[in-house]
Amino acid sequence: MPRDVASRAESSPRRFDRLRRLPWLPLLIVALIIVSAPFAVDPIRDAATGGPITEATLRRSGGYLLLAPISAVLDTITLLSLRQHIALVVTLVLGWALWWWSRRKTDLAIPPARRAVRLAARVGIALAILVGVYAVALLVPRPMAALETAGPNILAIDFHTHTKYSHDGRSSWEAEDVRTWHRNAGFDVAYIADHRTFDGAREGWANNPTESGTGTILLPAIEAVWKGEHVIVLDADRMYRGILDASLRDVDDDALRLASLVTGNEPVLIWTIPGDVANIRTPKGRGMPGVRALEVVDGAPRGLTQSRLDRARIVHIGDSSDVALVAGSDSHGWGHAASAWTLMLIPGWRGAPPEEVSRAISATLRNNGRETTRVAERYIANTEDAALVPFTVPIVTWGMFRSLSSDERIVWFAWVAALTMLARLPAMRRRAPGE
Repeated sequence: MPRDVASRAESSPRRFDRLRRLPWLPLLIVALIIVSAPFAVDPIRDAATGGPITEATLRRSGGYLLLAPISAVLDTITLLSLRQHIALVVTLVLGWALWWWSRRKTDLAIPPARRAVRLAARVGIALAILVGVYAVALLVPRPMAALETAGPNILAIDFHTHTKYSHDGRSSWEAEDVRTWHRNAGFDVAYIADHRTFDGAREGWANNPTESGTGTILLPAIEAVWKGEHVIVLDADRMYRGILDASLRDVDDDALRLASLVTGNEPVLIWTIPGDVANIRTPKGRGMPGVRALEVVDGAPRGLTQSRLDRARIVHIGDSSDVALVAGSDSHGWGHAASAWTLMLIPGWRGAPPEEVSRAISATLRNNGRETTRVAERYIANTEDAALVPFTVPIVTWGMFRSLSSDERIVWFAWVAALTMLARLPAMRRRAPGE
């Protein structure tokens, strides 16, 4: 073989080995940070139109920015829909299987018993990492991204949250935990709407500040069933308890109809997700029963799936029936990211007693219809369509990088550089002084 040909043959494996040792993951992350910048999107948007929100901005605290890569990844995981969670897990399993298959030649040189132990260890480590990431996202307290409204007369409201008193609530989730979570997320008002009980709502109400605007206020509601659909009944304990049956599970149809006859004082029912959009019953007019607001975003994984799949239908019903669109975190004490905020304009609410704010919210929803609210939604790429579900991980990842602020991008760069140096430090120490 000619010397130059042999030399090229020998140098090719060396070049390949050098390429293989490049830090490809950090390089990929840096590329995504840079390439996504020209395609940046606002981290919040109007849930009904997909357009910009001018009444509020998303505020990241210093702690949130310091942990920017962790914050962004865990927020994204927390805000995935049920379909997207499934797609994420399946993608990770397939990716791990492909990686294991690519190393099969190396493993074949190992005795079968040892190979089985190594495989079991790899499976166990992969599962432990996956479960650990989800546990951190759901359980570990961390800085939250908060909504900051543009004017003093705008309220940020959550119409659907729970405490430990709900059968599906986190056992340690007290009313004051609800208040803290909502304060950290930028909510001015949150409705505690437990199932079949007012205990959590009463505890939250008892500890409200005397003046609204000095802290997050918790208002009473209940989640019940009407016409086969789950609804939130606002102020049910203080004004409308008689419209529920003895078990507090169902809305009594006759009692609701009678209570609605008092024009201007009709009970405010909010249709919640998940549910049957075709079964939504809106009022036929003043003094008539019906749902006066529709959840367009529900923060639970199942709720987020339907929120995105049926968004156009829900918005159409809101527009055609002139009823408000609202959002509910549906929080049962898991995770530290809010999916959406309902914005309402109520002049003079700051400084008013909580009961006045409660009456003003109900009256505004009751009387002003569709134009009453705007829903500010956290941006997460939508992959609910069947054709897009298999590509959830790359599409959602790209969307996450697009929604980063300039400050977050700088912190991401710093984290990538620091972690890359730490990872390469042992190899650098092993090098001989003359190398």
